[in-house]
Amino acid sequence: MKVAVIGSGGREHAITWKISQSDICEKVYTIPGNGGTPNNVPLDIMDFKSIRDFCEKKGVDLLIVGPEVPLAAGITDYFLGSTVKVFGPDQRGAILESSKIQAKKFMQKYDVASAEFKEFILRTDQDKIESYIKELNGKVVVKYDGLAAGKGVFVCDQSAQALEAIEQIKSIYGLDSEVLIEEKLTGVELSIIGITDGKTIKLLLPSQDHKQLLDQDRGPNTGGMGAYCPVPFCDQTLMEQIKQTIIDPTIKGIDKEGFHYIGVVYFGLMITATGPKVLEYNVRLGDPETEVILPALKSDLLEVMNSSFNGTLSKYELEFHQDYFLDVVLVAGGYPGNYKKGLEISGLQTTDSLIFHAGTRSENGKIYTNGGRVLNVVGRGKTLHEAIVNTYSNLNKIRFKDVYYRRDIGKRNNRV
Repeated sequence: MKVAVIGSGGREHAITWKISQSDICEKVYTIPGNGGTPNNVPLDIMDFKSIRDFCEKKGVDLLIVGPEVPLAAGITDYFLGSTVKVFGPDQRGAILESSKIQAKKFMQKYDVASAEFKEFILRTDQDKIESYIKELNGKVVVKYDGLAAGKGVFVCDQSAQALEAIEQIKSIYGLDSEVLIEEKLTGVELSIIGITDGKTIKLLLPSQDHKQLLDQDRGPNTGGMGAYCPVPFCDQTLMEQIKQTIIDPTIKGIDKEGFHYIGVVYFGLMITATGPKVLEYNVRLGDPETEVILPALKSDLLEVMNSSFNGTLSKYELEFHQDYFLDVVLVAGGYPGNYKKGLEISGLQTTDSLIFHAGTRSENGKIYTNGGRVLNVVGRGKTLHEAIVNTYSNLNKIRFKDVYYRRDIGKRNNRV
C-alpha cells in the first residue's frame, strides 16, 4: 500500500514511523511534514483539491489525517467517491471536537458521564454568564466553542478569573462567539484513545499528558509538554467503569447519529472521586500521547486501520509491548508565547532514544527549529522509573539555543 499522512507535528512523525514498519506498506508520503518525516510533499493541508490530485496521481491507497482542522473542514467528505480511503471522520462526526457545545449535547443525549454545563452567547448573555459563574462559586472551566489549537480553554478557581477568561475570548474571537461554562472537575487526568469503524472500537494503551509549561503542573497550558504510557493507576476495574459509562455510550451515539466515522476517538478524562468523566473529545490521535502509544503498540498499525475499513475491526486483537514509554517535549524558549525559529539543533545522532520531530526543518543536511514544540524524545524501560531515567539521560545530549523542557514528566504522585 501507498500511504499519505497529513500534518507536520510530532504526532505525524510518529504515525509515519509506525506505518513505515508495516509489511504491507510500500511508501509513505507526509503532507507537508517536517525535518524528520519521510517523503515530504509541500502542499497546504487545507488545499483539498491539490491533496486529492497528488494522491490519485501517486496511487495513494490511504490518507491519514493527523490534525483536526482539515477534518472539521470536511476533508473526508471531499474524498468520498475517490479511490483514496481517508482515515478520519466526516464533517458531522468531527463536530465532536470542532464544537465544544455540540460535543456536550451529544454527551448529554447519549448519557456519557461528564461535567454539568451551560452554553452562552457573549453578545446577549453577560448577566446569565455572571450569574452561572457565581452559582458555581467561580470554580468553572470556560471554553470557547470552536477550534482553538488547545488555547481556548480556561480553568478557573475564582469568579474574577472566569470573568477575565470571558473577556479574553471576547477580545480574540469577538462578541458573537459562543462559550461553554462547565463545573470544574477535580481529580486525575487520563487519555484514552481508540480506533473505530463507527460501530466498534479498539483501545490503545491509556496514557497521561502533561499540559502545563512548568514543573509541578504550573504555568500556562500548552499543546503538551510530555506524556507516558501505560498509566499504573488505570487498572482493569477502572477501565471497565470507563467502558461502561463513557466509551460504550459514545460509540453507540456515533452509530445512532449515522456519522461516517472511520478513524480515532480521543477521550480526555478526569478520574474524579465519583468516577470517570469526559473533559473533551478529540477526533484524531492526541499529541504528545501518540508519541508513546504508537511505540507501545506491537500490532501493525496499517493492518488495524485497514480492518476498520473492511469490516473486520471487531475481530482484531491488538497486541502491546510490556514496557513503559515516556516522551519529553523540547520546546523553544518563550513558548507558548513568542519564540525564535531557525536555531540549529545538534546532538540528534548521539542519542539512543526515539526522536520524533515536530517544529523542525531540514536544510543542507542540518536540522533547524521551526516551531514552538520542537522535538519529542521518547525513552523506554521495564518500569516507569527506568523509562524516565532513559529518556532524560538521552535528551541532555540534544542542544539548541534556549531549549526548554519539563524535568518531571511521569513523576506525578497520582492517587485515584
